[in-house]
Amino acid sequence: MPIDWFGRSAFTLLVVFLGLISGCQSSEMVKPMALRPGDTIAFVAPAGELDKVRIERATGRLEAMGFNVVIPANLYRQTGYLAGTDQERADELMRAFLDPEVNAIFPGTGGYGTTRMLDLLDYDLIRKNPKVFIGFSDITGLHIALHEKSGLVTFHSPNPMWGLGSEGEWNPFARDYFWRALLADAYTTNEPYVIDADERVEYPITTVRGGKARGVIVGGNLSLVQAVTGTDYQLDTRGKILYLEDIGEAPYRVDRMLRQLKASGQLDEIAGAILGRFTRRRSEDTSDETTTMEEVLDEYFAPLGVPVIRDFPAGHVSDNATLPMGVVVELDADAQTVTVLERPIRLADERKVQTGTRSTREIARDSRTRRQIIRSQP
Repeated sequence: MPIDWFGRSAFTLLVVFLGLISGCQSSEMVKPMALRPGDTIAFVAPAGELDKVRIERATGRLEAMGFNVVIPANLYRQTGYLAGTDQERADELMRAFLDPEVNAIFPGTGGYGTTRMLDLLDYDLIRKNPKVFIGFSDITGLHIALHEKSGLVTFHSPNPMWGLGSEGEWNPFARDYFWRALLADAYTTNEPYVIDADERVEYPITTVRGGKARGVIVGGNLSLVQAVTGTDYQLDTRGKILYLEDIGEAPYRVDRMLRQLKASGQLDEIAGAILGRFTRRRSEDTSDETTTMEEVLDEYFAPLGVPVIRDFPAGHVSDNATLPMGVVVELDADAQTVTVLERPIRLADERKVQTGTRSTREIARDSRTRRQIIRSQP
């Protein structure tokens, strides 16, 4: 059965400070614990409203695997085109990060709304309480903010509504790489693993420019990367592998967004680029397009002098491979593969690696913050 979030004792949340995880050096990424059956996954709605049928289907599949699922009492709230007010959505997300019983946070869907709440989050507290965080599309806003402000490794991946809660069988390619990234049992060794578009992938990958490159992978949905450009959350792409995808955008709109990334310098020093499929354009009829999407992408990325592939199976596609964001990967544009070189999670025997002694002042401050968040619960 789903766990009633608001039926928990406030005392549980107040005592979480006893197990706070201290931050490492600001230049280091913080990795969450790997998932095991018996762990607890909290669903949240930080963007658009959720579909109850799909969420219940996702809940059933997770419970069948042995996970506990936290369902907030007002998860299905709606405020216009948003899943609640900015403060409601931010508070819900912070409660999930601060709950010591929660191991992972699964936003139900994207849509719109994450950039509206970025200033309402406490990134220091999130860094001290790292948890598995997943999602794609509008959730890119949170992936970027958590990367830039908390240094947290997150996972660009399917979500409960589009993947776990899909009608019929979940796409095997997407399912396999999702659990490959998150489950502790997948890491019997510390060997890298390859994301390889095999025969299960619907569209072939195209090499724009060959070669190999290594770097930390960042990015996500182009509209969100562009939306935070020029703000305090702008991505630092220098020396990174930049991943971009989008949905429902005409070539000229993608051109405009890439022009802003170029003007801001975010394309100047990248180590390589992974471009997903830019799906469901404004019209399925492309006969009146004077410039194709492929021509737009190639115009910006081919001259950069770095390895580039496009049509990689990630993002708004059924074969949505999970990409651990914030870890080192190798892009082999000739082989058309992405190799995850750095383990994106921690195992049980590594729990103490990022634990440190905290001052009385830090503990008191965090306790006060928790009390404020608890009082905001409906």
